[in-house]
Amino acid sequence: MKSICLFFQIHQPFRHRRYRFFDIGNDHYYYDDYSNESIIRNIADKSYLPANKLLLELAKKLGSKFKVAFSITGVAQEQFELYAPEVIESFQKLAKTGCVEFLAETYSHSLSSLKDIHAFTDQVKKHDDQIFRLFGQKPRVFRNTEMIYSDEIGEKVAKLGYSAMLTEGAKHVLGWKSPDFLYVNAINPRLKVLMRNYKLSDDIGFRFSDENWDKYPLTAEKYVSWLEHVGEKEEVINLFMGYDSFGARQPKEAGIFDFLKALAEQIVKSDKLKFATPSEAVDELQPISVVSVPHPISWSDEERDLSAWLGNEMQKEAFEKLYAMKDQMARCTDADLQKDWNYLQASDHFFYMSTKFFAGGDPHKSYSHFDSPYEAFINYMNVLSDFKIRLNTHVPESEVENEIASLHRMLEEKEEKIKRMEADLLRLQKAKKQKTASRKKK
Repeated sequence: MKSICLFFQIHQPFRHRRYRFFDIGNDHYYYDDYSNESIIRNIADKSYLPANKLLLELAKKLGSKFKVAFSITGVAQEQFELYAPEVIESFQKLAKTGCVEFLAETYSHSLSSLKDIHAFTDQVKKHDDQIFRLFGQKPRVFRNTEMIYSDEIGEKVAKLGYSAMLTEGAKHVLGWKSPDFLYVNAINPRLKVLMRNYKLSDDIGFRFSDENWDKYPLTAEKYVSWLEHVGEKEEVINLFMGYDSFGARQPKEAGIFDFLKALAEQIVKSDKLKFATPSEAVDELQPISVVSVPHPISWSDEERDLSAWLGNEMQKEAFEKLYAMKDQMARCTDADLQKDWNYLQASDHFFYMSTKFFAGGDPHKSYSHFDSPYEAFINYMNVLSDFKIRLNTHVPESEVENEIASLHRMLEEKEEKIKRMEADLLRLQKAKKQKTASRKKK
């Protein structure tokens, strides 16, 4: 029987507010709380909550025959706890069914695997700790940001103790080979590699409600027949997609939830197919060969490369400036700076700067809340400039900065002392007025 590995990814960044040049050094709060809350509430109500309700019903009805996997970034989970705690509760109910596996991720959906092993390791550990705290699972399988993978990144992941990793079944990597088998990392064969069947995944995630698609409408019967007629020797079909495909990208009115329900029920009934989590697929199947990926790939766009995040000079400059602070951050113990450092690493900030999508009607453009990639770049660099000032105050890079930081702390202490004295003065003046008023009444 062919294993169907159904995996969903969830990520929502902390979006920045319009941060002006004159805010640098004066205002250290970078986030658009209104937009963040509105977006989380909207997508939770349209997608995550109804989809989780359906999956819970399927888990109860189909039992252990139904399996699904998730990777949810740490910053998304933080926002659920802030703005939509019922989403966390619904995932906890799913976790208790035993039908759901939670995968490891980078905490903030960062590109740290491309730049700094220490930042990468810190983010992965922080995410693992959060998954265990919320859902009681210790992840065995890793899914990197945007499925970014290379032989070198896979080796890093293997050293962190994971048994397998998910990535894109890119045609320029596989050539004549099929993504529907289990592979191993070219440097460390102990790491198994599951590769996305992008055609079958995108049939659901992107093409389901497209009336111009030659296979429209897509029914569960039609889709299951496709799965059953994938090559006879193929062993695992990896259907990996964003969870917002259900209810957001593909609206409820298009019948996406009914499709998912019927699909799960028909796979369970099939004598040729069965569900498996990534861990189960790795444990049950034997790898057929090494997959060689010398240069990083992703699941983004036709190129399946890094150009969506690091394709122009603005993106590269912002990326380099951010990680130029990594050594200072390794010595930083300030909780607020560490939190902002994690949020600043989100790949979304670099995606907003992409010029390859800045054209009328391009669907990628709608992901950005900025009017142009140039505005996104300026905004991010302003935030980085303020962050650098704060970081230098706590972790000076040189003797001169150490002296500046010392003077800055003295000024802050004096300002705080002045505020306390002003408060005391106002309190005394108020007390004096009350005393004077009381005497006049007598």
